[in-house]
Amino acid sequence: MSSEEFVHVSIGGPARPSSFASVSKDYFNNTKGDRQYTEGYIVASIRQFHPTYHLTISPSNFGGLNLLGFADSIEEASYSLHIDAKESMVERSFIPPARRYNDELGGSFVDTVIFACYDYVFKGNQFLVYIVDGHDGQFHRACNYILSEVSADQSQASAQKKADELLAEASKWSQDLHGEVFVFDQGFWQKNKELWQNIQKSNWEDVILEKERKEAIIEDVIGFFDSESRYAEFGVPWKRGVIFYGPPGNGKTISTKALMHDISKRTSPKIESLYVKTFNSFQGPEYGIRQIFLMARRMAPCLLVFEDIDSLVSPMVRSYFLNEVDGLESNHGILMIGSTNHLERLDPGIAKRPSRFDRKYLFDVPTREERIQYCEYWRHKLRNNKKVEFPPQMSARVADITSDFSFAYMKEAFVAALLVIVARTDENRSFRHREDDLSDNILWKEIKKQVEALRKEMDDENDNEVQESPSMSGMWPALSSLLDEQRARPMNIGNPTMHF
Repeated sequence: MSSEEFVHVSIGGPARPSSFASVSKDYFNNTKGDRQYTEGYIVASIRQFHPTYHLTISPSNFGGLNLLGFADSIEEASYSLHIDAKESMVERSFIPPARRYNDELGGSFVDTVIFACYDYVFKGNQFLVYIVDGHDGQFHRACNYILSEVSADQSQASAQKKADELLAEASKWSQDLHGEVFVFDQGFWQKNKELWQNIQKSNWEDVILEKERKEAIIEDVIGFFDSESRYAEFGVPWKRGVIFYGPPGNGKTISTKALMHDISKRTSPKIESLYVKTFNSFQGPEYGIRQIFLMARRMAPCLLVFEDIDSLVSPMVRSYFLNEVDGLESNHGILMIGSTNHLERLDPGIAKRPSRFDRKYLFDVPTREERIQYCEYWRHKLRNNKKVEFPPQMSARVADITSDFSFAYMKEAFVAALLVIVARTDENRSFRHREDDLSDNILWKEIKKQVEALRKEMDDENDNEVQESPSMSGMWPALSSLLDEQRARPMNIGNPTMHF
């Protein structure tokens, strides 16, 4: 065999772009059959067809960089399709409304770019942007390929600087909340717009609480975010923990929603809310805890809310959780609120240790005066309803027969009574107004019936040592449920105590 008869045998390596006429044709040719490492293939193709451009690659998986959404939201950026629409691949889907009935928007259309190339302008700088969704076996990776042309009087460094400016601002926008709340569930942070919209309908006017106590909790929680300089003055870490505890159905939810509403209106500094449902994740609860605090530190100053903290912090993760709360890493600007129906079940290392959860608020069953205030709330709510009569003296009478009722039970009594009245065939009959006698008042009759039924239910639950309120598996599920968005749930807060 002569030296010219050498045979080269290849055993692998990245695929090489073909002699097609464009990146798009290379992409579609590559996706028709077996392929290796789509990203490497696209990079080689881009360099072949755009030799005078500087290339920057940025992934966009898992809610990362969204260049198109960023351009749609600001005036300094714009884009248009660079290639023929027939050479692009965009998946269009319809997202049904979150609720079948009485939804204002009626759903929306969402476009998912699989392959496309855009002329992109940001602050006067022009780019070519390829957005490519690559699938290599079981792996999925979506990337943005940002190309900035390098002219004769421009260096590679100058082109990279322009691309970096776009990347920095677009990435910050993509990670920020835009009328949303971060919710951690099953190992992932997700942006929840529906919960944010529900929170915007909550306010302290719907909370039955004496003025001094209401101001105390607002000052303790909201005032924290105005106190960074005071904490620094005394050399104290700017972090705080608060526990809301007490029997279910007495206002822990509505008060937390009101706090989240208040801080959502702040602009200097801007405060966001992070809501934790569970520590569970695909890599175990420790990974979930780690991701929760990493996000809280990045978003600080922020409000970090833990749902049913006594059940979240199990003995298996207790040490890991406490290390994240007050370990070596800084939690500067983080205010934590933990909720529990059973304070006695909460680990003493959390409930009683300073610098973790310092302040505790008891949400106990309402007093007679607070039950009267709650009835007055309903009387005001029904003042223009011609189907029911709610004379002033009824508030005290209802308060007398609802001793030991939580606000949730009282609400159930009112709602159930009104539903019965709606279903009556004679609901349109006129009522005689009597200042001192409620015997003919249909609302009073039905409320008494419902109170009697609920009282029996309470007695049965006490016999079985069940501590749940009607139609509730806990206080926090209602936080993200819009079924209660028009039903205010008042609260009662016991005297705050500081534990050291």
